[in-house]
Amino acid sequence: MNIKVAKFGGSSLADAIQMNKVKEIIESDPARRYVVVSAPGKRFDGDNKITDLLYLCKTHIDHNIEYGQVFQVIQDRFRAIELNLGVDANLEKEFEEIDRNLREGASADYIASRGEYLNAKLVAAYLGYDMVDTAGLVLFDERGHFLDEATNEKLKEVVKQHPKAVFPGFYGSYPDGRIKTFSRGGSDITGSLVARAAGAEVYENWTDVSGFMVADPRIVKNPKPIDTVTYLELRELSYMGASVLHEDAIYPARAMNIPINIRNTNDPEHPGTIILADAPLDNDQIIAGIAGSKDYIAISLYKNMMNSEVGFIRRCLSILEDYGVAVEHLPSGIDTLSVVLSSKSVEGKLADILDEIERRLAPDRIDVYEDLALIATVGRGMNRRRGTSAMLFGALGEAGVNIRMIDQGSSELSIIVGVEMRDFETAVRAIYDAFVK
Repeated sequence: MNIKVAKFGGSSLADAIQMNKVKEIIESDPARRYVVVSAPGKRFDGDNKITDLLYLCKTHIDHNIEYGQVFQVIQDRFRAIELNLGVDANLEKEFEEIDRNLREGASADYIASRGEYLNAKLVAAYLGYDMVDTAGLVLFDERGHFLDEATNEKLKEVVKQHPKAVFPGFYGSYPDGRIKTFSRGGSDITGSLVARAAGAEVYENWTDVSGFMVADPRIVKNPKPIDTVTYLELRELSYMGASVLHEDAIYPARAMNIPINIRNTNDPEHPGTIILADAPLDNDQIIAGIAGSKDYIAISLYKNMMNSEVGFIRRCLSILEDYGVAVEHLPSGIDTLSVVLSSKSVEGKLADILDEIERRLAPDRIDVYEDLALIATVGRGMNRRRGTSAMLFGALGEAGVNIRMIDQGSSELSIIVGVEMRDFETAVRAIYDAFVK
């Protein structure tokens, strides 16, 4: 029998109305045997996510402020969903245990994870599925490093024992049983892990958008949807700011060549975007998408005969490593080297870093470019179409956008340009108009 794993985000599970949509989606296809859930999200603008309220409880406790009122809001939210769904998930017992653990000094990870845990119990009761806790299945070592293979073996055993099950996303556990969470968006990772363990034919990620768009709809009006995209293209787009799917969620599914389908809970008939290891190219398709983000800084070093100075780049990178700064991009020439960094990463450190570079590398000149935005134009079609770079740079030139940096990998999968932040939106629109017909 075919198996589909369906992960539903917080917006898909915000209230009983949304959960009813989820049930209809699951029951419409018997292959949807395994479900991964996030905590309830916002119901409307100005509403709170359950996870945020749980973190607020922890903050109150840490500052010796009574948290009962906040915790009451959380309980009432779950009680309302339970009542409106007409199920009994035995949540009162869970509330008592969580409250006791809160008063006894439970960790932030434990507290944050309870939104997914309680929601999994609720959704399982509503669907008539088994609820399987991911504590003890999604494994981390003593230092908090994720144990991929051990997790896969544990999950494989469990899916064999449960023909239909609901799993809470976002968390696992340390060897001693303490709860350990992934970063925000970690429910996407859990869904991918379950899909791999179950040998799913597809991993469906249900959210509040109908897949990916070629560009950010907040910048480009009615951008064209992306029907298919490869894992590598998605990796590039996610890294540069596209935020539909947690980028770490790609890897477990990719390891088993499982397609990922981004779908919209509020528009279940829409096919969404399919992510594949290798996707067919339309003859007219040059790019898959455009993504970018602001707030970068570039430090450009100029030194005569730099290319013959052994270890120059290594010494430069070691300085940044000493200050705990990650390098985003590293374009270089014969006598030039630029390091592109996030502005936040060098906040309060920039002057010291520049002094250290001057002392250890003795460059002829150092230029610092602040208020930089990076834009990635991504697509497998670029390396087979002559004049792609000319189209991109020509479009930016016609739009009056000054390019401060260019970085293109050897795979020719993406071209990254740095522009002034004030030109960011203009540049994205210019690139879109040049490539999307």
